[in-house]
Amino acid sequence: MTDPSPAFTAPVLDVWCELQCPDCRSALDDLRALRARYGDRLEMRLRHFPLEKHKHAFAAAQAAEEALEQGQGWAYVEAVLARVEELDRKGEPFLVEVARELGLDAEEFDTALIDGRHILIVDADQAEGKAIGVTGTPTYVIGGERLDGGKSQEGLRERIEQIADRLLAEQG
Repeated sequence: MTDPSPAFTAPVLDVWCELQCPDCRSALDDLRALRARYGDRLEMRLRHFPLEKHKHAFAAAQAAEEALEQGQGWAYVEAVLARVEELDRKGEPFLVEVARELGLDAEEFDTALIDGRHILIVDADQAEGKAIGVTGTPTYVIGGERLDGGKSQEGLRERIEQIADRLLAEQG
């Protein structure tokens, strides 16, 4: 006999982010609050949107993918964003340094940045972002609604919570 009740599927919050972006660093408090409130009931996905004006953003996006592969994606994102100024000054060696500090395989990070194994993921995210109208970071997409935080973060967390609550209520 099969269970007639549908399986729970957490609503998805796509977070279009750039690791050299001070506004994305400001958004971390909201993301932490959302994680604390919803836990596993809201799936937060990191999506990459490196901006041309930031010289190390594309490499940082690739490094974040390597961190995700090594099981510490969000911890890595938070560590890099907390020190945006160092990324500005030091570039790619800083990305490997952060990996080492987090206990990740720093040599693998270095190799991943050289061999470009994560470029296709970053390119695909950026292309999808452009296709749906992302122009800056952070930008959020939840329940089919795009919320642009590049100009102001004000009220965005509350709006995300409203949408997430609605989506969760619809699931019963």
